[in-house]
Amino acid sequence: MRNSGKGILATAASVLAVVLAANPALAADASQAPAGKLTDGRQVDAVTLKAANGVSATILTYGATLWKLMAPDRDGKVADVLLAYDDLASFEKTPNFWGATIGRYGNRIADGKFTLDGKTYQLRQNDHGQSLHGGGKGFDVQNWKLESIKSGKVATAVFSLVSPDGDSGYPGTVKTKVTYSLDEAGNLQIVFDAVTDKPTVLNMTNHAIFNMAGEGSPRDATQNVLTIPASRYTPVNEKLIPTGELRAVEGTPFDFRKPKALAGDIRDGRDQQILYGRGFDHNFALDKGQTKTPELAARLEDPVSGRVLELLTTEPGVQFYSGNFLDGTFLGKQGHLYRMGDGIALEPQKFPDSPNQPSFPSTRVDPGKAYRHVMIYRLTTSPR
Repeated sequence: MRNSGKGILATAASVLAVVLAANPALAADASQAPAGKLTDGRQVDAVTLKAANGVSATILTYGATLWKLMAPDRDGKVADVLLAYDDLASFEKTPNFWGATIGRYGNRIADGKFTLDGKTYQLRQNDHGQSLHGGGKGFDVQNWKLESIKSGKVATAVFSLVSPDGDSGYPGTVKTKVTYSLDEAGNLQIVFDAVTDKPTVLNMTNHAIFNMAGEGSPRDATQNVLTIPASRYTPVNEKLIPTGELRAVEGTPFDFRKPKALAGDIRDGRDQQILYGRGFDHNFALDKGQTKTPELAARLEDPVSGRVLELLTTEPGVQFYSGNFLDGTFLGKQGHLYRMGDGIALEPQKFPDSPNQPSFPSTRVDPGKAYRHVMIYRLTTSPR
């Protein structure tokens, strides 16, 4: 007699449950610990999610920040691949968005202004007259509420925050939730959910700064090999605001459709866009566009260690920032001094300045229509 599909699935699930029960090391673990206090006395906690293959992620309630991301190389040697501060006081005193949840609006809005339904809103300006990553008092500097943590086949941590109407100039009370999930294979998923009671704009992302050779490695991130499946990018003006054009990457330093190291083109001063950004600080229009499920947005590899990061997202763009403003004044983990090119950011998003660019994907969110962005950091290794 032939087994039904449901019977096969039920049997497989039962077998998996028995295996997990007999081998608890295969399950992903979630744990919580105090990380210190802010200057106003509020407690900040750290949640660590650990997978069976050696990958682990530590998230702070402050900024719902991805603080540490431990990844094994092809020989099993584990290293933290994120740049960040070692201590909570530095996060509070000199915020730099490193690893933080960004909102309400990731990236730049020109002159800190946009018009929605005929009304103009003035936002906080924190970047030479522009509003960047929420205007300087955004989600990255809020102490989020830890709603829940859970171990199991997938370890999860859920954080929540309420942004009141008028927060940094944005309309609407926005209730947000960020869920970090780590499975046994070392896939770290981040889901951004939000609802609003008034029409508003939202563009949430994570601002992790990577070096796949390991934080503090003598091989800086410009030795990493990057792939971005995007045929076009959004060129910017001298204020790093998109011009509205979607420009072909072919024949330019912005062509990452095939893997290449960053060290060469990052200094190509013959391209005005590289001069504007002091390197790369540009949004790439992904060929996949907006998708219902996460698809590949970038691949970053350290060829020496074999550590590989694949970034997947539901969003239509990814901002590639080559750490151009790391100027040797930032003291990071283990006393390491961060300089230009020591780490790079790959921020999945809708496009910068979309509220002022009608041809760009809309970032409008209305009451009754929830916002959701799903992204995944997939950590693997390449063969020798």
